[in-house]
Amino acid sequence: MSGRKIIHVDCDCFYAAIEMRDDPRLAGRPLAVGGAPERRGVVATCNYEARAHGVRSAMPARQALKLCPELLIVRPRFEAYKAASREIQRILRDYTEFVEPLSLDEAYLDVSASPHFSGSATRIAQDIRRRVWQELRITVSAGVAPNKFLAKIASDWRKPDGLFVIPPAEVEAFVAGLPVNRLHGVGKVNAERLERLGIRTCAELREWGRLALVREFGSFGERLGQLAWGIDERPVEVDSRRQSLSVEHTYARDLPDLAACLERLPPLLEELDGRLARLDDSYRPDKPFVKVKFHDFTQTTLEQAGAGRDLDGYRRLLGAAFARGARPVRLLGVGVRLLDRRGGEQLELFTP
Repeated sequence: MSGRKIIHVDCDCFYAAIEMRDDPRLAGRPLAVGGAPERRGVVATCNYEARAHGVRSAMPARQALKLCPELLIVRPRFEAYKAASREIQRILRDYTEFVEPLSLDEAYLDVSASPHFSGSATRIAQDIRRRVWQELRITVSAGVAPNKFLAKIASDWRKPDGLFVIPPAEVEAFVAGLPVNRLHGVGKVNAERLERLGIRTCAELREWGRLALVREFGSFGERLGQLAWGIDERPVEVDSRRQSLSVEHTYARDLPDLAACLERLPPLLEELDGRLARLDDSYRPDKPFVKVKFHDFTQTTLEQAGAGRDLDGYRRLLGAAFARGARPVRLLGVGVRLLDRRGGEQLELFTP
């Protein structure tokens, strides 16, 4: 898959940007979109004025207000966000049929065979950014690279409202200086394991052989070895369909009992609702499920057809899953299986 030209497009603080566009009085002040603090709500996204105070996505609203007392939290308007997303998708498909939407506000494009601008991926990305601003009055950042992994990193490199290009000839040098926690699939736990092994950058990761990485990290070790050299052969999947959506959290201290686990459910469900809202209308949520990883790294997943997708439904699932091990818990996850939507019920998200 060498010679590919991949663009990753990512709207800047999308929900907040739509709110500021539609109500200019909100511009210039710290703003978050999310659930109410009195209902243990979670920040779905926030603008850069709020981020300057330390406010972040998925943060409990109460914590956000402690960091930024003047923060204004508005309830999400998902229909407005979905309408804007449809317009953005229309623009993207003017340049190529190979578009892989990741959510309402980001997507990959494979423009390797695009005739636009004589095949220049950089000029295509520039034009996409120009058109989104002209037609929707919101900004997008874009990254151009030979693969998806690097294009996504590039789109974040000059946020907000930026464009960054990683030419093929510069891939190895660029990746060498990357911290390993920027690698696709490296979360907090694996980042800490790499740190304990003295591996902080991709240059240091390259010093480990394939067999050593596989011995330490299993099959993911082989993937790490490829990413350390900037190799990622995943295609842009035009017909990629999610089978499920979930949210997980690994806790710094093990949760000692079921009561402690149940206390962590509301913010997890709030974050799950936010992620569901970012999906397009072709999905319908189906069976809920929970995942529990115990302190000894054994884990169990439990799902149930017909179970409610509300707090009580997930509480019952969590209770049954916890009973399978009845040991301290290091990770909790909540999720929902997805079906293709063919009309019918609408998602009930961030219920007031």
